[in-house]
Formats: sequence, structure tokens, C-alpha cells
Amino acid sequence: MFQLNNKIAVITGATGGLGSSAAMTYAQYGADVALLDLSQEKLDALATEIESSTGRKTLTICCDLCAEDEVKAAVEKIISVYGRIDILLNNVGKSIRKSIEEISKEEWDSIMETNIYPGFFMCKYALPYMKAQQYGKIVNISSANAILGSKDPSQARHVYNAAKAAVHGMTVGLAGSYAQFNITVNSIAPALFKTPMTAHTSFADEKFLEGYCRAIPINRTANDGELNGTIIYLSSDASSYVTGQYLLVDGGLHCV
Repeated sequence: MFQLNNKIAVITGATGGLGSSAAMTYAQYGADVALLDLSQEKLDALATEIESSTGRKTLTICCDLCAEDEVKAAVEKIISVYGRIDILLNNVGKSIRKSIEEISKEEWDSIMETNIYPGFFMCKYALPYMKAQQYGKIVNISSANAILGSKDPSQARHVYNAAKAAVHGMTVGLAGSYAQFNITVNSIAPALFKTPMTAHTSFADEKFLEGYCRAIPINRTANDGELNGTIIYLSSDASSYVTGQYLLVDGGLHCV
């Protein structure tokens, strides 16, 4: 029930740390993939790696996922090549370490748009095809920061808290509306994984990392690939009766 043979999986933010790992895992489980991101060079490199190691088909689309017309064109391209979209992983995000007192309106708008618009536009244009085929699995990457704040002022990222909470709000709304079409919509909330976004922030702060690892029940940050099991579960028929969920992958951080 975890296999994805003959499925078409679409991954946004595909060349990032979590996105590229998920894309490879989808292919390993039998799906053909469509990879969407901003850099054609990175997309081509990832596609070559996936095809050479798994033999699955890849489609690369270089586009700005915050631009509605580009997203619409990307979805139409996927349909023209593959004929369907079975799985959609919305994985675009950006953060900034600033408190609500420090952040400008322009910064606030930028973070909100980057975290919300790609998922909004992708769902808007993919859902009609999922409805027509009476099948779909949408997985939105939220964050543990949607429900967890930070006592340390240096770690404040209030706009990211708001944006990722909005991602799950959209998840719940869509789950309620589209379950009747055999479409499930869930969100995953990772804690601290090493990605290009965190490599120069949290992972560059030794004092923060020491305190974080001391506080978290599993006593460490996440390892590469530790989000993929949850992604495959929510993208496969193993989760056919699961929708509208916010699934924490946080090493127990929410417990303390």
C-alpha cells in the first residue's frame, strides 16, 4: 500500500534539501515525477540523478511559483506530458529571524507570499484534474513553528509562525471540501532539518544548537531523509482514511 507505481508526483521547491530528497524517494517508490523550481541548472542535475538511479521519468519546469500565470502554465505542461497529477507536494518556504517589532511590512509580505502563494496556486490549478480523475494526494509542508514559538528573542520568526499556520489552515479547509472527490489533503510539520535555508541560520549558531539538542527528547536535529517516510505515507494509499491532519516530525519537540 506504500508503493506509488504508475503515479505522477509533482514536487515544488524540488531542488532544496527536503524537496530533492523527497523527489528521489517518490521515484524509488515507483512514481514518475515533475520537478518545479527556479533554477533550470539545478533541476537538470536532479533529474539526471533520479533517472540514472531509479529509471523513472522526470519532467523539469523552471518557474516562479509565486507567479500565478507561471504556475498555471506549469500545471498545463504536466498534464500535457503525463496526463494526470496524482500527488502534489507543496514544499516552497522562506523564513526570516525577526520579531514583529523589527520586521518591515515589505519583509512580512515577502515571507507570507513565499510560504502561501505557491501552495495556493498549485492547488488551484491541480485540483480540477484531481477531481476529474476522482483521486489525489496533496501534502503541504508546514513547520513545527506553526504551533511553537521561541522564548529566546534571537530566535523569533513571527511572520514564519503566521505563514506556516496559514498553510495548515488551508490544508484543513481543502481537506473538508475535497474528500468527497477521493482527494486527501494533509500537512507535515518538520522541526529542525539541515537545508539551504537553515544551514546559515540555526545550524550556524552553535549555542542555539547545543540548547536545542539538549531540550529535544531525541537529543539531536533531524537526519537527512527522516521526513521521507511521512511524505510517502501521506502520498500513498496507506493513508487513504487520513485527511486534514497536521503531522509533526519533530523528535518530540512539542512534548517539552
